[in-house]
This record gives sequence, C-alpha cells and structure tokens, in this order.
Amino acid sequence: MTTRADDDPAAGHARALLRGATRHSAARCAALCLVSTAATGAGLLLPAALGRTLDLLLAHAPATRWVLYCAGLVLSLALLDAAQTVLTGTVDARATAWLRRRLTGHVLGTGPRAADRFGSGDLVARLVGNAAEAGTTPAARAALLAALAGPVGGVVALGLIDWWLAAVFLAGAPLLTLLLRAVARDTAESAAHYQRAQGRIAAALAEAVEGIRTVRAAGTQDRETARVLRPLPELSRAGHRMWRVQGRAAARAVAVAPLLHLGVVAVAGVLLTRDRLSAGEVLAASRYAVLATGVGVLVGRLAGLARARAAARRLGEVETEPATVFGTRRLPDGPGRLELRGVTARRGGRTVLDGVDLVVPGGTALAVVGRSGTGKSLLAALAGRLADPDGGEVLLDGVPLRDLPHDDLRRAVGYAFARPALLGGTVGQAIGLGLASPAPAGIRAAARTALADDFVRRLPDGYDTPVADAPRSGGESQRLGLARAFAHGGRVLILDDALSSLDTVTERRIADALLGAGPGTTRLLVAHRSATAARADAVAWLDGGRVRAVGPHEELWRTAEYRAVFGETEEPAHAESGSGAET
Repeated sequence: MTTRADDDPAAGHARALLRGATRHSAARCAALCLVSTAATGAGLLLPAALGRTLDLLLAHAPATRWVLYCAGLVLSLALLDAAQTVLTGTVDARATAWLRRRLTGHVLGTGPRAADRFGSGDLVARLVGNAAEAGTTPAARAALLAALAGPVGGVVALGLIDWWLAAVFLAGAPLLTLLLRAVARDTAESAAHYQRAQGRIAAALAEAVEGIRTVRAAGTQDRETARVLRPLPELSRAGHRMWRVQGRAAARAVAVAPLLHLGVVAVAGVLLTRDRLSAGEVLAASRYAVLATGVGVLVGRLAGLARARAAARRLGEVETEPATVFGTRRLPDGPGRLELRGVTARRGGRTVLDGVDLVVPGGTALAVVGRSGTGKSLLAALAGRLADPDGGEVLLDGVPLRDLPHDDLRRAVGYAFARPALLGGTVGQAIGLGLASPAPAGIRAAARTALADDFVRRLPDGYDTPVADAPRSGGESQRLGLARAFAHGGRVLILDDALSSLDTVTERRIADALLGAGPGTTRLLVAHRSATAARADAVAWLDGGRVRAVGPHEELWRTAEYRAVFGETEEPAHAESGSGAET
C-alpha cells in the first residue's frame, strides 16, 4: 500500500523547503530559464540555417549571409552555454546555503529533540550532503523547460519540414515516455535507500568519534569499525541499483533513439528521391531527429531531480520535529520564583518525571539529588525551558515559561553544564557567549568567581587565546562554563552537575561563592555530592520520577535511603562542612 503525498508530513515540508529555496533565488532562476530557453531556441534554429546554407551552396548561389547566420548561432550557443553554467552553479550554491541556514536554525530551535530523534551524525549528513543535493532542485527545474523544449521543438520542426517525418518519430514516442517515467520512479526509490544508509553510517561514526578514548582504552577499534561500516553492504546495493537503473535507461535510449533517428532519416531519404525535400532539408531533419531523441538529457535531468527530491524529503523529516514556540507576555519584576506544577515528562516511551510539583523561592538555592536515571538533568532542562514537559507547566515569577518571549527567557535564566560546549573564537568570547555587549571587566570578574582567571591568564594570549588553542582539563572546562553562567547573570541560575569534574577544594570554594548568603539569584543545582547539597538552602530528593521529599539536607540525612543516594558509607556532609578543614 502506497502512502499518499498529502498524508506524508515529511513530503509536505520538503515541498515547502524547495519552494522557499526557489524563491530565495527567484531572479536567478528566471534568468536561468530564459538563458536555457534561448540556448534551446538557438539550437533549434541552427539545423534550419545549416540546411538553407547547404542548399544555397549546392545551387552555387550566394550563401555568405547564411554562413554568417550559422556562425552567429554557434557563437550564441557557446555564450549561452557559459552563462547557463555560471547561473546553474550560482543558483545551486545559493539554494544549498539557504537550505542549510534554514535547517540549522530549525535544529537549534528544536533543542535536544532533533538530536535525540535522528542522532548528531545523521543530522550532519542531512545538513551537509542532503542539503547540497536538494539544493540542485531550483536550477534543475528552471532548466527543465528548456530540456523539454528541445525534443518538443525538434518534433515540431520535423512536422514543419514534412508531416511524415513527425509521424515516424511520434510512433516511437510512447516508448520514450515509459522509459522516462520508469527512470524517475526507480531512481527516487534507490536514492532514498542510499541516503538512509549514508545517514546511519554518519550517525555511527559520530558516536565512535565522540567516544574515541573509550574505544582506544577498551581496544575495540576493529569492533567499532565493523559497527560503523555495518550499513555499507546496503549502501553498496543501493548505489549499484542506481547505476543499474541509469544503465538500463541508457541502454534503452541507445536502442530506441537511434532507431527513431534512422527511421526519420530513411523517410527523409525517400522524400528526397521524390523531390519533396531538398538536401538541406534532409540535413536539417537529421539534426532535428537528434534533438527530438534527446533522451539522454532528459534522463539525466529526471534522475537528478529524483535524487534531489529524495534528499529534500530527508530534510523535510527534520522539519517535522516542531521548533519551540515562544510567547509575547513580558516577564514582570520579581525575585526569580521558580515553580513546577504537575510536570510530567517522557523520554523513549518511558515516564521519567511523573506529576512533579516543586517550588524554588526567589533568591534561594535548591539542590536536586537522586539516583542515576531519576530525571535530575531532565528536570533542570525543563526548569529553564531547554525542553518542554509533556504535561503540567513551569512558571517563573508567576508566568508560564511557554508564554515568555525568547529573549526575555534567555536573559532571565542562565545555565552551566557538566560538559560545557565552549563556543566562540576566543576564551573571552566563550565566557561572554550570549551577552549583547560583554565587558572585559565583567568577563574577568566572572572568571575569578569561577576560579578560572589564574589559568586563563597563563594561556599564551590570555583571554584572547583561541578556544581551540587553549589546552585545558575537564575541570578547567567546567570552570569556564561556570564563568559563562556567572557572566550571564539573570534571575535564575541552573547548574546541571556543573561541579562534577572539580577537585574537592575547588568545588568547595566555588560552592561557597555560589551558595553563600545574599547572591540575589535563584539557584537550582543538580548535585551528586553531599557536600554541595549540604550548602544549599533546601534539597529536593527525586525518587522514581517524583519528588519524594523537600527539606534541609541535615533533616533528609537522617533517612537511610537518602544517604544511600550518595553512598551508604559516606559521612554526613553537614558535619564535614562544619569541621573547618578547608585548605
């Protein structure tokens, strides 16, 4: 059973993408269509001019003017072909760039959902390879009219010379129509299989590269290579099938087109013997028969369009993942009170958070603790709307996060992560990422708070050192991520296990700065160490997708199951924090 195009959301998005890419270069597409049509027109005029010239030369009549006409047409064809090549390349590049910008913005707008669904490697393959292939569609469509005009014009010209010539050619036209239809259908199907296999290889390769240290430590390079290349036989089969489809099309074209050409020339020869055609008209008819049988051009065009449509559909699949929609309600003045009401979130068919109710009073620090897999990081993502809940709502100072404009929300909520992505040209730019006009003094102050200033100053160019040239440990990367969060400011600061790679002394000093009295910012921390939880104003204990308890760390520590979250042998953190053993 085939799926109707109207019932296929990915196909609908693909058509919209291709329309947008075409509109982006509408003027150039129109120019390409005109140039291609002009080139086809010149190509259709040339056989007639050559035939007339031949007749004049055979009659020993003056033919200089017609020779010049032929020379002009040949020169025009060369110039038009050069212009067509330049315009095609320009339109392809512009369409590809537009598609990549559009899809990149959409992927970033969906947040982690797109990467979770498709995988980062497959997304890269779609945004790079598939976008480039789909980007050829506007130029191919613009030139398709001219590609069709050649054969149609050739048939019309044959009819103008003598209707018998057109009749002979049209007798074989159904075979050409069936050939072109089969090529388009089979190419689209095999191209889709080929591109899917490419995506799986890219996804597996991205996973292997990301975990390269683990692979080398485990000595499983050969096993990982086999896993990455597992779809290779399918890729090979799909590639061979595309070659077979085009090979069969070429073979049929070679069989059908020469027969039609010979038939036209044979009839023209008969008409020549009966004085119904001149020698020049026979020459023209032979050339028009070649144009009318231009199956190779059409096969190439249609095969390219079929591959481009298959690539565009893969881009359309990405667009079916809805982007985050923001509201227009302004955020009122407030202390940064964060509230989760009946929040439910599912991932991979499993309910991770189930009806969570939680309030973080403005200006306080709440530590979120729980065993692995209880949804701590997901709760942190929901709290700042890096993800949306499947049920319930999250509010900031009484306003649902869904109702806030994008800029208001991002100015109000700052994040630090366990493995921060340091984006930007230099270290200073990475710390000031997201700030409209980062001040150097503010960047350095944030770095000092995160205990990153000392090692940044030791870099070759200090804060102007390119990120790629800044060697750093995992803990130093975390400190730069913390510095970025401190520089961001805002009402709410969310730390998703952002202290995990720090040594005990550094963690304690940053925690003192972060959780000390009077910071004025609401702080939500995903904590794995009891020492961090002990410094927070309160602790939310997640267990089984629900908030089991909220209270001071000292009170929760009396429960054995709570202590087991940090390890049963660990001593009470509040006792440690009061020991004065800081170094």
